[in-house]
Amino acid sequence: MKQFKPNLIKAALISGGVALASTPAFAQEANTDAVDEENLEVIQVSGIRGSLQRAQAIKMDNTSIVEALSAEDIGKLPDTSIAESIARLPGLAGERRNGRTSGLSVRGFNENYVGTTLNGRELLGMGDNRGVEFDLYPTEIVSNILVYKTPEAGLMTQGIGGTVDIQTVSPLSAQKTVAINGSYEKNQEDSGNPDFDNNGHRLSFNYVDQFADDKIGVALAIADMESPRQAQHFRGWGYANANPANAAEGVEVPEGTVILGGHDSFTRSAMLERTSIAGVIEYAPSDNLKVQFDALYIDFEENDVRRGVEEGGAEWGTGAYTITGVEDGLVTSGYYDGFLSVIRNDSRQQKAELTTFGLNVEYVINDNWTATLDVSTGEVDKTITDIESYSGVGRAGIDGRPLTPRAWTMTSTGAVYSDHPSLDSVDLGDPNSIYLAGPQAWGGSLTPVERFQGVEGFGPDTAQDGFVNEPIFDESLDAIRLDLEGFVEWGIFTKLTAGVNYQEREKTKDNNGAYLTAPTWPDQELVPNPIGTADLSFIGIDGVIAYDGLGLYQSGYYIETPAELFENGRFGDSYTIKEDILTAFAKLDIETEIGDVLVFGNLGLQVVNVDQTGSGFNTTTGPTGFTAVTPISDGDSYTDVLPTLNLSFEIAENQFIRTALGKVISRPRMDDMRPNNTVSFTFNDQQIISSDIANGPWSASSGNARLKPLEANQFDIAYENYFADSGYFAVSFFYKDLTNWHVAGQTVGDFSDSYIEGFHQTSGQTDINGDGVLDANDIVPPATFNGVVSFREDGLEGFVRGWELQGSLPFDMIHESLEGFGMFASATFLDGQLDNGDAVPGLSEETYSLTAFYESNGFEFRISGTKRDAFATETRAISLSLAQIQDLGVKQVDAQIGYDFDESGIEALKGLRVTLQGQNLTDEPTIQANPGDGRQITQYETYGRNFLLGFNYTF
Repeated sequence: MKQFKPNLIKAALISGGVALASTPAFAQEANTDAVDEENLEVIQVSGIRGSLQRAQAIKMDNTSIVEALSAEDIGKLPDTSIAESIARLPGLAGERRNGRTSGLSVRGFNENYVGTTLNGRELLGMGDNRGVEFDLYPTEIVSNILVYKTPEAGLMTQGIGGTVDIQTVSPLSAQKTVAINGSYEKNQEDSGNPDFDNNGHRLSFNYVDQFADDKIGVALAIADMESPRQAQHFRGWGYANANPANAAEGVEVPEGTVILGGHDSFTRSAMLERTSIAGVIEYAPSDNLKVQFDALYIDFEENDVRRGVEEGGAEWGTGAYTITGVEDGLVTSGYYDGFLSVIRNDSRQQKAELTTFGLNVEYVINDNWTATLDVSTGEVDKTITDIESYSGVGRAGIDGRPLTPRAWTMTSTGAVYSDHPSLDSVDLGDPNSIYLAGPQAWGGSLTPVERFQGVEGFGPDTAQDGFVNEPIFDESLDAIRLDLEGFVEWGIFTKLTAGVNYQEREKTKDNNGAYLTAPTWPDQELVPNPIGTADLSFIGIDGVIAYDGLGLYQSGYYIETPAELFENGRFGDSYTIKEDILTAFAKLDIETEIGDVLVFGNLGLQVVNVDQTGSGFNTTTGPTGFTAVTPISDGDSYTDVLPTLNLSFEIAENQFIRTALGKVISRPRMDDMRPNNTVSFTFNDQQIISSDIANGPWSASSGNARLKPLEANQFDIAYENYFADSGYFAVSFFYKDLTNWHVAGQTVGDFSDSYIEGFHQTSGQTDINGDGVLDANDIVPPATFNGVVSFREDGLEGFVRGWELQGSLPFDMIHESLEGFGMFASATFLDGQLDNGDAVPGLSEETYSLTAFYESNGFEFRISGTKRDAFATETRAISLSLAQIQDLGVKQVDAQIGYDFDESGIEALKGLRVTLQGQNLTDEPTIQANPGDGRQITQYETYGRNFLLGFNYTF
């Protein structure tokens, strides 16, 4: 077997027409001129094995500890999204959101703590913070993906978890290509909503060519996608203490037994539409000058509907219930006599546009020195319109409305409902008895609104028939970088790279929202233009009426009352964050020998100067009951010094020990940096009369525009053995000492200035003085005007450490009859926590990945499985805010079968490749439960299997 030296492999791959990176300044390029052509083996292997060879070559030749992923052919990654592909790399784990792998953790840190770049430049995300939603970036634009697990001074975008660099094709180095990709997508589950289906498509065009005697190269990728998703979702409100007096005869309810307090469950249908255009133009008029311009545009829109029912249950919805089963402290079955069900026809529309441009100029000054200038700009605009539309058997305040009685049984998927043993059920899908009006008096916030006052029998709290959240995000990033690189002869140092990078970043969030009231209030009308029923049979409930709530809102049907008038958190969560970051760096490449051991690597230093400012609002309730707003701004400036060292020792032929030391940082979360102070008052009589500050009615929350970066000192050591061109095994250990993490701080604040006489007081419905009579003496002001102020601050510490095992094995090494078979697998074992006991966001203790494949004579088969343990994450909560939760982890199995007609001998079909892919083949659910008892399900969601029939035709 031929022994593959790292530099020879890389040079061979480039000679074979494979580009390893687009940006000349930041790609680790091979010095092919220095390679003996007699030893150069040109590698032109396509398909899975070609992808593995190219990825292994990149990994071998890098001076840092990295993971690499290479497209099988130009514009075709091994999976249908970037997220799915890189989630299988060692030390990485994907997070499924709404049935689609979107989030990503690197070494136990989620995407908010991972730097992401496109051709070496920081990439804007389309989310609420810095994290990139990887499933929104088309695979068609990608040539390679490199994950840096250890830092180096030349990486301008760092993260405590690592850095993910997405690399597009280099048209002057790549083969001429004209390719069309297409697929038909279908979800196994029929749509539970009548206005959505379960079919989708993907179509893309890739073009690469060279002109003007190979002085100009052009690459273009255009991709269009419609991808459906279906979901069946149970969500428990929580678990209340059960009343033993409600036990059926012969049923014992021990003290401390808990019972499901209610649920809001729905059937979800979604369609993601994405159009992407990516282009690269390279111009090399001489050996001394290379100019590259690249651009990326993504137009993204996702529409989904969530139709179902929201119902209070035992304790939290009604006290009229009967317990029929108890097991180990949990009520497992029972029935309740009724609740006025709220039918939900909710919709969410997300629209986003990303545009980014980059210009890179590389000039060779002389044989030893090269200068590079890189300029880039990017912008993201995103709007989320999330509407809640309520309907039911009649408006709150109307007498004689029928209650919905139910029986229920707790299962491993949550609650399953059935008919009450003695009371008649209510048909929630009947268009002749369901009204577009809120059946519950949940509109207490509308009390100050004059138009809803003075109607006998119908207070302002009956006027909420829906709600809309509509946050708008705008983000921009401009950067300029100048590098100087040259060969030196300074002992063990062979190359110097030094430069400066300046970037300006700005992100704005305008957190809009409105209460929605049907124009018939205080009267009611039947739901206009019903379109059928939504299927809830998965929880034992017949269908509920379906209508287009988003369409009603967009048509102007509802009366809108802006939420910022009296929701203090609206302005409190609206902000602008600006960052000016100047980074100077220097890196020395190391190449020497210790005895017979080749040693190479780099020693570097970054000096990062940051000037950050935030603008936001202080909010409290004013004398009229409406929000009083005061603009505020704050910020800070500081400097971080980040040393790095990466060393590789070739202890034997193609066997390496790698080690690294460094200080790494992640910029603070942007929603934590908003300067604000949002005052809240809880209208609970017991809290109002309490003199205990911790249990009093006053509270406030604030961000912190002075937050410093999250910081860690990192150590790595790894052993890598490359025993074949696509075969290796490696083991690595790392330790991250978290020296600064952000934590929720608390202090005591004086709320005297926020007190409004006659407004901040008890209700008069509690016997405050104990005289047995409810009168004016029971209306009293707060016992204290002090309260707890929560904020974010620096100073928390912790650690994360872990082992990573990985390997790739071509089975023909076992026996020649197994030619074409192979596998690659990895296992990651992590341990870590923050000193206050909190979990590190994204950390799973164990993660496994395995892919087995066969590829020969045009036939291809691949099956992949991943498994990750529970981890801390976040989900959207009230007002689309992000709430911390625990995901119980996931298993996922995908498979693909295909045939490449290049091997068929049929000339007319040459260039055609067909594939059939199956995703989530075991239909794994997403489960969330209360800590300590996995039976107390708070969320259970299934998505069904997904299938894609595709083709790739290369001219």
